[in-house]
Amino acid sequence: QVQLVESGGGLVQPGGSLRLSCAASGFPVDVYAIGWFRRAPGKEREGVSCISSSDGTTPYADSVKGRFTISRDTTKNMVYLQMSSLKPEDTAVYYCAADRSRTYGDACLRVDYDYWGQGTQVTVSS
Repeated sequence: QVQLVESGGGLVQPGGSLRLSCAASGFPVDVYAIGWFRRAPGKEREGVSCISSSDGTTPYADSVKGRFTISRDTTKNMVYLQMSSLKPEDTAVYYCAADRSRTYGDACLRVDYDYWGQGTQVTVSS
């Protein structure tokens, strides 16, 4: 049974950092496409970053490029999102997602993901 559990959200001041974690079970994180998404109040869900299953490419949304870094630890079956230089507009619920599709390049941002975590709230405010 595939399960994804996010953690690490919280309240942080602008310019601060947070690291989100996604504990995966039921599948190996280096085989599935893995993505981080977010939904801000009143806005549509946005793909933040992902890891393509076939070539390990890690594309980023333009809004977070240079500030966020996605990574995975296959020994722990975990996926992380390191967020730095946080801005108020990064405030959202962040979700981890997984999919069995074989993806290359930035296609992992456009996959209709099969599995989702429950989300973790990130609030950037002074």
